Parts: sequence; structure tokens; C-alpha cells
Amino acid sequence: MDFDEKVWALCRRIPRGKVTTYKEIALALGTKAYRRVGQALKRNPDAPHAPCHRVVASDGSLGGYCGKMNSWKKIALLRKEGVEVRKGKIEEFEKKTVISFSSSSS
Repeated sequence: MDFDEKVWALCRRIPRGKVTTYKEIALALGTKAYRRVGQALKRNPDAPHAPCHRVVASDGSLGGYCGKMNSWKKIALLRKEGVEVRKGKIEEFEKKTVISFSSSSS
């Protein structure tokens, strides 16, 4: 499995109604290449099954990545899952964030 496929596999583990960060995905893969995670998400061939819209910046903002998806579409998908976005940031970011990608979490 190459790097991109590993990123997409982790995305599939983000529960509906939750988000994670580019940083957390990178760290789970043993790297600090946060931007590389964004590039992998940009190439995601399996959205929304590998829900890249659930990946945001560490400060709770939507992040620079939108790939083929406009930011309004990312916001709409998140809201449909119960994640509110206000002024470009995830509301209640700490409560909505998945931190661990250990094998026991799903």
C-alpha cells in the first residue's frame, strides 16, 4: 500500500460527524509531511467513501485543500453529518475531533 492509499484508508476510519487533521493523519503514518497528506487527499479517487471532507487544519479551519471540491461543498457535507462550520472553522472543534488512529478505534 503506497502513502496515498494509507491516507485514504485512515480517512475511511473517521466516523460520520467527526473530523481529524492533516497533522494527525501524517503522525499516524509516522511522518510530519502534513502537506503530503493534503496532496494525497487531492488525488482521492474514492470520495465520499474515503471521506476527505472530514480532514481539516489543526486550528479547526477547513484547510487549503479542497481538490475538486469547492469549500461550500465541503461545508455542506460536514453540516449534513452534524458538524457545524462558522466563519470557516469547525464549531466545537475539540469535541468533534478524532485524535487516535490506533487499531482499537474506528
